[in-house]
Amino acid sequence: MIGEDESDIALLYKIALEKRNHNVSIAYNGEECLKKYHEKFQCLRFKRLYSTSGDILPFDVVILDHKMPKIDGVRVAQEILAVNPHQRIIFASAYVRETLLDSVKRLNQVVEIMEKPFGVNALMDTIDDNLIYSELGRFNVDLDVIKALSPTHEQITDLLERLRKIRQSR
Repeated sequence: MIGEDESDIALLYKIALEKRNHNVSIAYNGEECLKKYHEKFQCLRFKRLYSTSGDILPFDVVILDHKMPKIDGVRVAQEILAVNPHQRIIFASAYVRETLLDSVKRLNQVVEIMEKPFGVNALMDTIDDNLIYSELGRFNVDLDVIKALSPTHEQITDLLERLRKIRQSR
């Protein structure tokens, strides 16, 4: 899901994500973003009544601009995380300091932030967790095994943090 009011930027993200076989939904303001998120979340929640699978994640990641019309990105993140605290959110903002301070104060939860402008490859690496996998590789973790398990971003981040603590305690 992309919440971005600049149509050229949203389209650029969409094209890059679709080239990597991601399904993409775009919203051009915060209100539309929440509407689309809640619709997909409710649909999946209904389907889950007949299944025992794990967390409901309507989107692998939600990319939000901080400054959007109608409802700002932090407020959108707040509402998404209220119904789905495991949803991965990346803020794509030219106002990194403001976004960081605002998100920490209002969300009480760590989210990812990328400073605009950035290249599409940087966005793809962030979404695909390339930096985390690279660091896991330095711990001699068998990345093929980890990737075969299809872990969530939260799970691989947790694994990395645990490995860092083990290294520090030695």
